[in-house]
Amino acid sequence: MIVADGNMMEAMEHRFLLWNLDLDPLQPTQEHILEMALVEAKELEAAKKKSAENRKLIFNRAKQYSKEYEQKENEVIQLKREAKLKGGFYVEPEAKLFVRELIYKRGYGKLHKQRIALTDNPVIEQALGKHGIICTEDLIHEIMTVGPHFKEANNFLWPFKLKAPLGGLKKKRNHYVEGGDAGNRENYINEPIWRMN
Repeated sequence: MIVADGNMMEAMEHRFLLWNLDLDPLQPTQEHILEMALVEAKELEAAKKKSAENRKLIFNRAKQYSKEYEQKENEVIQLKREAKLKGGFYVEPEAKLFVRELIYKRGYGKLHKQRIALTDNPVIEQALGKHGIICTEDLIHEIMTVGPHFKEANNFLWPFKLKAPLGGLKKKRNHYVEGGDAGNRENYINEPIWRMN
């Protein structure tokens, strides 16, 4: 049996203690954990601030769009009244689909070649933010007014998947003019779209 002197035993004990105390390099230290928590808190605060600013901006834009749509409706009413007073009639511009209802109820977007439901404004902002379209109301406005970034907004939207019309179809083989359901309905397109939405 070999007996080691005291200095050698102390050195071995010290090395053994240090070996046990050595931290795994992949495990974060307490200071690192606190630092990460501080960074996350700052990022969360910045995200909250940006979200609050975006909400105010979105609200103001929606109010502006609402005023614009109301002004256009009033203009059409005024033009109809003027035409009626002159003994003529006013032909409205081409009928618009239920764009707002379709996008809110059945809207999906293309994001990284995947079909994503338009449930959140950040989805729209991530895809079209570089064009100034940051919310659903911006997207609807761009589509309805055929704005400068209509092509990008239209390409972002996934084709709508409508259900079968409520109440069914009358005669799908006959043209609409002949009393059927096929063909161009012109101004009356909103009714079947509403039934299929």
